[in-house]
Amino acid sequence: MDTKQINSISKFLSLVLRHRPELIGIELDKEGWADVNFLIQQINASGTFIDRELLDLVVETNSKKRFAFDEHKERIRASQGHSVAVDLGHSPQIPPDLLYHGTAEKSVSSILNAGLEKRERQHVHLSQDVQTATQVGGRHGKPVVLTVLAAEMQAAGHLFYLSENKVWLTDYVPVQFIRLH
Repeated sequence: MDTKQINSISKFLSLVLRHRPELIGIELDKEGWADVNFLIQQINASGTFIDRELLDLVVETNSKKRFAFDEHKERIRASQGHSVAVDLGHSPQIPPDLLYHGTAEKSVSSILNAGLEKRERQHVHLSQDVQTATQVGGRHGKPVVLTVLAAEMQAAGHLFYLSENKVWLTDYVPVQFIRLH
């Protein structure tokens, strides 16, 4: 299996497990889990070939650790980034002093006016390092990194969560806690 095929399946899994499970006729439980065997069956019925070995490879080699199996490897879910309502069971965490958000240059003025909004997702995604934020920002144009004063936000009562794949999550970042990096 080449990298291009693995990436294609990873993108399809992201679509199904984060945004549109109905596309292949599956339902996520309230915590975002799907039965692995049924998922494989439904992906194959939709015209994309996948078996358990390939699914394991996609999950294990995903550089962003977008997917997670349960402890018995019978269920799978996306680690974060859902636009469908799920409860990933995260408990509030104390963030580092600073976190970072990568965005495209064209979005900066809007963010500096309205803050960082989750929009169709369940949370705003923040990185612990500038390099990751730069990569994220570069997906949609010239990257710009914003510094988020996370410790100050937390002290003001905002909650932060840490996903299984180490992405920091919050509901909203008000303008006063954002700085151009």
